[in-house]
Amino acid sequence: MKKFILDLTVTQNARLNDNYVLLKLTHSSPLPEMLPGQFAELRVDGSSTTFLRRPISINFVDQKANELWFLIQIVGDGTKHLAELRVGDILNVVLPLGNSFSMPDSASSKVLLVGGGVGTAPMLYLGEQLALKGIKPTFLLGARSKKDLLQLDQFEIYGDLYTTTEDGTHGEKGYVTQHSVLNSSDFDQIYTCGPKPMMMAVAKYAKSKNITCEVSLENTMACGIGACLCCVEDTDEGNVCVCKEGPVFNINKLLWQI
Repeated sequence: MKKFILDLTVTQNARLNDNYVLLKLTHSSPLPEMLPGQFAELRVDGSSTTFLRRPISINFVDQKANELWFLIQIVGDGTKHLAELRVGDILNVVLPLGNSFSMPDSASSKVLLVGGGVGTAPMLYLGEQLALKGIKPTFLLGARSKKDLLQLDQFEIYGDLYTTTEDGTHGEKGYVTQHSVLNSSDFDQIYTCGPKPMMMAVAKYAKSKNITCEVSLENTMACGIGACLCCVEDTDEGNVCVCKEGPVFNINKLLWQI
């Protein structure tokens, strides 16, 4: 897909909790086509310690409003500056980058979308795109506590929502791979994004049930075009750059010990 360097205008900055903000941005022209699972590289202005762009998953594309959403987790000076953007500010982005999740062939497919932490971000846009194809997805979102579960109202628009929290403050207590929905439902395909241990556990479950599974890796991606070799992952075809060959991979391609 063609890549664009765009100056987007902030239309909303919503603080979701102490660690996350939701940025909504627009452009004077229609936004380019973007697929679920792709990401963007965001330029950080005004930071004396941040020289590289920050890779951020595409959270949602609102076609009617011509808005692009980014879910920002504040983890350092770069993301702190992004979180401080105000309505009317300009954010320079490179997009769309990477590949995308594959779509099921049949509208009758039963699909499970598993997200943890900021890894829930690409699941929202994927869920909306599945719904547009007549597929009602099942969402399974995990977090440490209730306050860390984000955008639940939006997820409920597109499918059935289940949650787990480590402290039991929302949904079932425990990890996503311990949720009862995995025992009560049969799925044709699983998509997941989040901390690597979580994704490995989901992949192990999928393999045990012979279910097709795709993961969106969160390796450190500095350039976004496969030039800097920061995000290399070992696959059955050798070392590849996650930003260029991914970030989405079928688990059968990865040399994880699962």
